[in-house]
Amino acid sequence: MKIFRPLVVLVAALSATGCISSSDFQAAQRQIAELQEELANVKRTTAVKEDVQNVNSRVAEQTETLLKSSATLASKVDAMEERIATAQGTAEQTGYKVDQISARLTQQAQAIEELRQKVAALTPSPATGGPSTGEASMAEVNVAAPANPAADPMQVYQAAYRDYQRGNYDLAIEGFREFMTANPTSDYADNASYWVGESLFSQKKYRDAIAQFDSVVSKFPKSDKVPGALLKKGFAYLALGERGQGIVQLQYVVHEHPNAAEAALARQRLKTLGVETK
Repeated sequence: MKIFRPLVVLVAALSATGCISSSDFQAAQRQIAELQEELANVKRTTAVKEDVQNVNSRVAEQTETLLKSSATLASKVDAMEERIATAQGTAEQTGYKVDQISARLTQQAQAIEELRQKVAALTPSPATGGPSTGEASMAEVNVAAPANPAADPMQVYQAAYRDYQRGNYDLAIEGFREFMTANPTSDYADNASYWVGESLFSQKKYRDAIAQFDSVVSKFPKSDKVPGALLKKGFAYLALGERGQGIVQLQYVVHEHPNAAEAALARQRLKTLGVETK
């Protein structure tokens, strides 16, 4: 505003010497005031533009920082999903190996039982003195052996399990159900019922699998297959997208069977779902 003071002085001097009238002087003063206001407006506008530029600069910086953070987060999520997939695959492989070992143990137990029966059949009876010839011994062995090997319950069971291992799930289900129908009180009836559920699960018939695993739990509550049935029931719910039901089921496995191998698998799956367990 200092630049307008000489003009004011000049106008005042001219007015005093009579070169301009009082009204001219007042008009000049108004013009000077308007110029001063215009100059102030220009300065304010310049300041606002600078502020806007500063704000735009800060917004650009923050946007760039946010984009970098988002890229980093996306990378971490991808890595986490890959680790989860790997962990789930490992768990499934471990479960499959455990099942294979269980099947081999079943075969060995059956072989031992058959051998024991044959030895018992060959042992002479104290009352009769036993067979006097090798032919008599062989006759007793033939009597002890099933007339039709194909009708041997354990052969039906093992054939069904081999079908399961080969991915022939319909045949496996048929074989296991045939075994259960013919041998409802067998020590392997619970196993057969469980493998029917596993076969249905492998076919992605999750509702049917859940019903079958429920059957294992209700009909064979003391079976060592109960933890596995509960675990796979939880997996089936998760596969159906029923996350809440799946989590509750897995937590039940951990709570009711804390020392079972299935509890460890349930904890691992719960962890991938973001659910902490004790």
